[in-house]
Amino acid sequence: MQQQTIARGFEIEGIGLHSGLKSKMVFKPMPVNSGIVFCRSDVEGKPQIPALWSNVVDTRNCTCLGDKDKNIVSTIEHLMSALYIRGVDNVLVEVNNPELPIMDGSAEVLYKALEQVELKEQEAPRKYLKVKKEISFVDDKGNRVSLNPYDKGLKIKFEIEFPSKIVGHQVFEGEITPQLFVKEIAPCRTFCEKYQVDYLQSIGLIKGGSLENAVVLDGEKVLNPGGLRNEHECVNHKVLDAIGDLYTSGYHILGELNASKTGHFHNNQLLKVLFSDNSNYELV
Repeated sequence: MQQQTIARGFEIEGIGLHSGLKSKMVFKPMPVNSGIVFCRSDVEGKPQIPALWSNVVDTRNCTCLGDKDKNIVSTIEHLMSALYIRGVDNVLVEVNNPELPIMDGSAEVLYKALEQVELKEQEAPRKYLKVKKEISFVDDKGNRVSLNPYDKGLKIKFEIEFPSKIVGHQVFEGEITPQLFVKEIAPCRTFCEKYQVDYLQSIGLIKGGSLENAVVLDGEKVLNPGGLRNEHECVNHKVLDAIGDLYTSGYHILGELNASKTGHFHNNQLLKVLFSDNSNYELV
């Protein structure tokens, strides 16, 4: 498989979840071995921040990149997931806001936009990261995430447990293919409890949040008029996030992710463990 970039530039606009401000992304082709790079087009000098685990500066509520001058680009995980599945290796994403547009809270709109753009095969082969042995990270509450050898592609097993009967105990398990992603994962929206929304809004966050871009649970009710898109929407969204976070490795991964009650923080810590020892992986 050769590396790929987009054949032409295009734009996507939406609202930033926390700022409530309009956010525009401009996508541009990039040369081989560039990776996924974000650019703050609204900042003097247009600083660029590669979408790499080592540039992740915040994992509360989303995955946020930053540079030494404290320029940030947040909520990258949904786009990163769509880019991974679409097979985009190299692209520049200019954004005129500290956060990417939230769209409908899923990756569906982003992936469909990428599907409309032809990809250009490049002259260098794509490198895959092959997990050679089990590596893991466990937090102080005992929540665990691990990567294990698996040669066929990226396989994920994800387990969540919430007090709400609407969510409860959910498990996703499967090999991540474009077909599975489009049908089961991309449409799944971020979710939260109403009391969390009330608190975050009280401290000036999620100004752009609404029932149009998140699943909001209130006790045993789903406040969104259309309800859930599928019965496992919540765990499937966690899988969506995990795919995007893993792409900050800089590679397509050959391995199996096992996660239990984990999130962005754990995904980033896992990549730190992975890259702490060259014997954990090989590039093929």
